[in-house]
Amino acid sequence: MSTPKTAGETITREQLTREQAAGEQTLDERAFGEDTVDQKTAAGARQAAAAAIDAQGTDEAEWQEACLPDRLPRLALPAGPVVVVAAHPDDEVLGFGGTIAALVHAGVEVHTVCLSDGEASHGPATPSARARLAARRRGELTAALGELGELPGPVYAGLPDTALGEPAHEEKARAVVGELLDAVGAALCVAPWEGDLHSDHEAAGRAARRAGRDHSTPVWSYPVWMWHWARPHDRRVPWHRAAVLPLPEPVIDRKKAALARFVSQLEPRGAGIGPVLPAAEIAHHTRTFETVIR
Repeated sequence: MSTPKTAGETITREQLTREQAAGEQTLDERAFGEDTVDQKTAAGARQAAAAAIDAQGTDEAEWQEACLPDRLPRLALPAGPVVVVAAHPDDEVLGFGGTIAALVHAGVEVHTVCLSDGEASHGPATPSARARLAARRRGELTAALGELGELPGPVYAGLPDTALGEPAHEEKARAVVGELLDAVGAALCVAPWEGDLHSDHEAAGRAARRAGRDHSTPVWSYPVWMWHWARPHDRRVPWHRAAVLPLPEPVIDRKKAALARFVSQLEPRGAGIGPVLPAAEIAHHTRTFETVIR
């Protein structure tokens, strides 16, 4: 385990590259073992996690009892510019919104790219209904990012929701992310985790990882649905590559205000149909820290 960095430090691009290449073994190695699971059990583990997406999910109290900030390395704010990738409007705030707010407050340049408009979040619908939802979600994202601080407007790729993993769309995502990395001279890219058990999140993560390699830019990943289907000490999670970014109270308040802007995801989707993001899920994303996988 490396020595935790203090809150007053920043991480340079060179340090990010070295840390990503080396990785860090942390927590209880007897429980967490190697990089997730071996080939023989990978398929079964993935099926179990996928089934858990539709189940009740892990209670936030169980995650709190795990005391992750005490058991994972703590990272300082990275040097910028930073590019944050989302598969849908809200992913970047759920997984990394507090750190975005902290970066903006610290004067670090942050740019965001949203690969889809999230138009399929409410299930089957007419093209016109999906277009209305897409426009609504773009508006919600603009308002949410405004709560985090003064940020440039998002880059919208306009790729189809639920289909980011199709080869042509994933390649387009890679190109869009790569263009932004190059345009702003990014020192770091942050994207959804490739193991999140949501096909769009995983495709966005793969595209960002490849774009990072194309442009020699380190990549951090943030989990979203992992908190729902995984549990502390879950061997399907690469804990030895995980670290936390502590969030001061004013930043947490900004993140909560930003999350409240995603009304379409917080309200019931119809008669007898609950919200995309019920209170139990929001609880995973309003902690005093955020988690990244490097």
